Amino acid sequence: MIYVSLPEEKSRPLAFYLAMEEFVARHVDEEHCFFMWQTEPSVIFGRNQLIENEVNTAYCRRHGIRMYRRKSGGGCVYSDMGNVMMSYVTKDENVNFTFNRYVNMVALVLCKLGVEAKATGRNDILIDGRKVSGNAFYHIPGRSIVHGTMLYDTNMRHMVGSITPSDEKLLSKGVESVRQHVALLKDYISIGLDDFKRFVRQQLCVGERRLTEADVEQIERKMRDEYLSDAFIYGKNPRYTIVRRRRIEGVGDFEARMELKNNIIKEVNLLGDFFLTGDLGALLQRLKGVPLQAEAIREALPERVDDVVHRLSREQLVEVLTINNKQ
Repeated sequence: MIYVSLPEEKSRPLAFYLAMEEFVARHVDEEHCFFMWQTEPSVIFGRNQLIENEVNTAYCRRHGIRMYRRKSGGGCVYSDMGNVMMSYVTKDENVNFTFNRYVNMVALVLCKLGVEAKATGRNDILIDGRKVSGNAFYHIPGRSIVHGTMLYDTNMRHMVGSITPSDEKLLSKGVESVRQHVALLKDYISIGLDDFKRFVRQQLCVGERRLTEADVEQIERKMRDEYLSDAFIYGKNPRYTIVRRRRIEGVGDFEARMELKNNIIKEVNLLGDFFLTGDLGALLQRLKGVPLQAEAIREALPERVDDVVHRLSREQLVEVLTINNKQ
């Protein structure tokens, strides 16, 4: 695997590294690429999440914590200079293989440091049953991008204050607070953060690709034009007349917002921290003009929907849309 580095190491906005992932995926012709980065205090929420549901915006503004959206699914995370973000870009397009390969690869690195880390759940790495790393992925043509956190010594006060996860999610994992749910790596290893980063690079990478100043200019242009735009960060609140909420273990939290007329679906949007593996818009388009009835929706959907939403079955999607469960 090749390590991708920048011509100048300096503090950059979180959005720069999201744009950098895309640049590497589109322009660096290597089988596997990897790089690590850190950023000033920021929250980053998933592609299909509403900022109002996930982020305590007042707290963030009060404490100078920046807010960003990414193109992958998954939940909202807090990041700062005590957290190492990791990015993996590969030509592999098999979702399960790529995601499992990466998560287990990182867990193995921790094990080599004497940490009993385990890859578990749909996207986590745990130490003593507590989360030290969460990960997400998305596709562009011909490439898969996986990125995730590694909590070394994160500011827990800001993490708790800036993110507003649902009570259901916390209760489902059997914890009473975010702090009980999270492990900090510094409590389990004897080396500092910089030495940890060097160790990870030595274990995973055998070469280096240094980007040029011209490459950086392209990345910064994409960051400004797309990732820093209000339209991308905040999006548009979908219109709705009815809401269905449901949590499916191992798949994610779902919030379906539907605009109805005479019980016919006119518009539908699916929000949450699930992982996309295909075109959600095309899938939901099938439901426009369909009665809000389980059998009608079932007939309108393809037999398989897990090639669009990771691990989701057609019957589960029917239940999300039709069962009046707002818990």
